Amino acid sequence: MGPDGRCAACGSYQQAPPPMGVPAPPYPYAGALPVGGVDLRRGVRIALTVLLWLNVPMLMLVIGARGKHRAAMQDFLDSGLSLSAGRELDDAEAFAVGMDFVYLLVIAATAVLWVIWFRRARLNAEYFAPGTHRFTSGWAVGAWFTPVVNLWFPKQIANDIYRASSPTGPQNVRKGLLNSWWTLWTAAMAFSLMGSITYSAASAKIRARRYDASGIEDDIHTLMTGASFTILSRLLLLVAAVLAALLVGQLTKMQEQRAMAGPQAGFPQPGYPQPGYPQAGFAQPGYPPAGAPQPGFPGYPPAQPGPQPGSPYGPGGPAQNPFGSGPAGY
Repeated sequence: MGPDGRCAACGSYQQAPPPMGVPAPPYPYAGALPVGGVDLRRGVRIALTVLLWLNVPMLMLVIGARGKHRAAMQDFLDSGLSLSAGRELDDAEAFAVGMDFVYLLVIAATAVLWVIWFRRARLNAEYFAPGTHRFTSGWAVGAWFTPVVNLWFPKQIANDIYRASSPTGPQNVRKGLLNSWWTLWTAAMAFSLMGSITYSAASAKIRARRYDASGIEDDIHTLMTGASFTILSRLLLLVAAVLAALLVGQLTKMQEQRAMAGPQAGFPQPGYPQPGYPQAGFAQPGYPPAGAPQPGFPGYPPAQPGPQPGSPYGPGGPAQNPFGSGPAGY
């Protein structure tokens, strides 16, 4: 048991039962709390962060390989299409393709952990602000893989998650990091698509001509343009990977703080008491008797007594952490 009452093994908050003679307070809306509370396990988040940072050196290698490939194409033209320069071009292209394959493995693993983490964040956000999200939790995964709508659905889902997870309320959420990451990510995808189309079209034209030297210079210039688009997309992806790692840390911290904040004004809270109504389960004047433990939810930190001027939760103020830190064993 830690000094904050949190179990070091399972991560849940432990609370001793009230002493003999002290009646247990009623919890008319305890059933409305989500079973298991908020999932704040750190395993997926840590693994995802490590992979996102691993993307940075991998992308540097990919950029270097693609830059060498483009330079080899220029040398091939400058040498007058010599055989030796052609062999160097083939070697440079093979190395670039190999680096792309290695990076594909890294990005695939990153994508798997990303959608797991993103869906978990979406589920947590549903606990914070039930009924306020535009998409179901299934779209937190499906939106990334559905053509066309993946250009804006994931961003809308992320916007809803940020608003629900803001510790200071939905009107005070700061999305500068989220917006910057999304802009770079979509721009990188656009340039990557342009590069692939341009490079593939020029390669197909060269093969259709059976590698005839006539007109091949124009085709190689087109290949170089496609390679330039690809290099630019990888540069944008590198910066986006850094911002994504920071974003994971930011949203995780927001949800941890939000879980400790309890019910929040500005969101509908089905089953939670409304302003001006007595609040069972929260600290109230005259209850419990002096020296007795404050009421709360089993497995969660005790409520904090004392009136809060202007509080939408009534004279007692909100409990410290009605959402908790996840079910026992997490």
